[in-house]
Amino acid sequence: ADELCFLDITASHEDRGILFDVVTRTAEACFMPLTVGGGVRKVEDIRALLLAGADKVAINTAAVTNRPFVKEAAEKFGDQCIVVAIDAKQVTPGRWEIFTHGGRNATGIDAIAFAREVVSLGAGELLVTSMDRDGTKSGYDIGLTQRIADAVSVPVIASGGVGDLDDLVAGVRDGHASAVLAASIFHFGTYSIPQAKAHMAAAGLAMRLD
Repeated sequence: ADELCFLDITASHEDRGILFDVVTRTAEACFMPLTVGGGVRKVEDIRALLLAGADKVAINTAAVTNRPFVKEAAEKFGDQCIVVAIDAKQVTPGRWEIFTHGGRNATGIDAIAFAREVVSLGAGELLVTSMDRDGTKSGYDIGLTQRIADAVSVPVIASGGVGDLDDLVAGVRDGHASAVLAASIFHFGTYSIPQAKAHMAAAGLAMRLD
């Protein structure tokens, strides 16, 4: 893998703190860039995560409820390590809205407009998850991914819905994502990372295979 994303998706919903001990142990065993998110609410959380070994920090619910936090974080730590995680659901054809607290709470906020706003505030990367597709193994929401990727100037990571290796290719080729995230296909051994990379390279996508 080129990067590991460690996301505690119930931290905000359960009003829990960040699992710093798990992050520290993961960072010690992980020799690739590590992005950590879940329960990040203040600048001190970001500082502590970076000290614990995270390379980048993902802000989700707090980016919606406290937009100035994104700007403050980017100014203090640099936009290269501030990721805004966007959880969105399609509400009408061609319109997606932001959901918070692990995809549980509707906000009524347009996902594309929100993406543009947080990038203008300093987000250096967007992790875009389709809550409609997450866990379905039916492929990324290409419409959502493409609309956001085409609307912003920073890298977009596609997330939610991977069922096979062709979905990874589609995320980049059709969704215009800079990178693709998958979980269950690797967790349960359906495919390996080398298989995924080889498949994407065979499809003509630039890949680091070492």
